[in-house]
Amino acid sequence: MAIPFASSSALLISPKPLPSPSASFKTPFLGFPKSPLVAAKKPSFPTPLAKKKFQIRCQDLLSVIPAGQEWMFDESDITGPDIWNKTWYPKAADHVTTEKTWYVVDATDKILGRLASTIAIHIRGKNLATYTPSVDMGAFVIVVNAEKVAVSGKKRTQKLYRRHSGRPGGMKVETFDQLQKRIPERIVEHAVRGMLPKGRLGRRLFTHLKVYAGPDHPHEAQKPIDLPIRDKRIQIDR
Repeated sequence: MAIPFASSSALLISPKPLPSPSASFKTPFLGFPKSPLVAAKKPSFPTPLAKKKFQIRCQDLLSVIPAGQEWMFDESDITGPDIWNKTWYPKAADHVTTEKTWYVVDATDKILGRLASTIAIHIRGKNLATYTPSVDMGAFVIVVNAEKVAVSGKKRTQKLYRRHSGRPGGMKVETFDQLQKRIPERIVEHAVRGMLPKGRLGRRLFTHLKVYAGPDHPHEAQKPIDLPIRDKRIQIDR
């Protein structure tokens, strides 16, 4: 019985055996054994980029300011401005405390939560184009008539305020109505403090809030202006 087979020479040529893993190869200048697979040369293919020579040059001259961007840099730059870093970050001169704006708002018949959120926005400076989360860019806010702030629903009797003396069994609980009769300023302060950052920045921003019971306040020298309120639902119609 005849067995057909291909007469091609490719089938008769046996593949070249790979070197055994135990064989050691040494690089010409390092002297440590190298893997046979790594020592094998990779085929090189001619590419059009192989004929070109790349050069890396250092810029010895000063940085050049692009045209139309001179306003971004100071003339006092000796080593040249950093034209690649365009991210603006406020300097100390951009948030001087004595140059901050002072606002005043009357809390009469205003919803507590909506009023507190508006105050927190201006204290943090979120209404400004230069707002930076980690910098005090906001303003001072004065709240008068804090004892006349309003709440919706049944919060006047159901909303609770808790404080603890630090001793066992020292928890004190009182309702919104009770705290408003005792310390009306604390209600607004508690609401705004919860909307500020937690940390030393938040503790510093909290000092920009001035709450007073009654229509008078001792900050006439700062010439406060009315707090701009865009929320139309902040006022309760009675």
